[in-house]
Amino acid sequence: MADPALEAVAKAALDEVRDGARLGLGSGRAASLFITRLGERVRQGLRVSGVPTSEASARLARAAGIALADLDEGPPLDLTVDGADEVAPGLDLVKGWGGALVRERIVAAASLRQVIVVGSEKLVTGLGARGRIPIEVIPFALAPVRRRVRELGLSMSLRRDADGAAAYRTDNGNEILDLTPAAPLDPGGARALDAALLSIPGVVDTGLFLGTAESVLVGHADGRVETLRRVAHH
Repeated sequence: MADPALEAVAKAALDEVRDGARLGLGSGRAASLFITRLGERVRQGLRVSGVPTSEASARLARAAGIALADLDEGPPLDLTVDGADEVAPGLDLVKGWGGALVRERIVAAASLRQVIVVGSEKLVTGLGARGRIPIEVIPFALAPVRRRVRELGLSMSLRRDADGAAAYRTDNGNEILDLTPAAPLDPGGARALDAALLSIPGVVDTGLFLGTAESVLVGHADGRVETLRRVAHH
């Protein structure tokens, strides 16, 4: 039996899907459960196509019978349903603990809406509270990137693969540094850090997803789903 909190948010996210929709299919436990449940609806006649954010999500979608699509010249995706590793009060996110942050970013940017599905343990008061903010780095640039990250006052570790023998490689063939800030980040601090990291040559992207989520569906152990919405700033 799946986690009742994740079952509840997967079901709530399905309510956002319309027949004929083009969807971004996220990565991680909650997003994977959503893909599985979406496949059940497809077998009942729902027509959708999906752009997966990782090879793992693509395999899962194929197994579930969901038609896969590419980011072509057509209209934007209607909706992306994805997970997150941290959700701060303003709906700023940390993503990428599963390693798919770059493709997740591209698919989110190609979508009209991004809905995030998480369990309540992912809610934090400030980003970095659960311990790591990933950045994807081109291997050739690893040494100078590490030097610059140290100058920013962050501790870091190179992510290893499952058996710990070698560096983890993303679907794009890059490596991941997991960064730990000295203290959880407020919204301004998160934006300043994101800009500083993205200015380092060789950093492909960061796991800081700031202002991208329209809403976050939070599952609780009792099966309750709480909907958090971003307040638009004018």
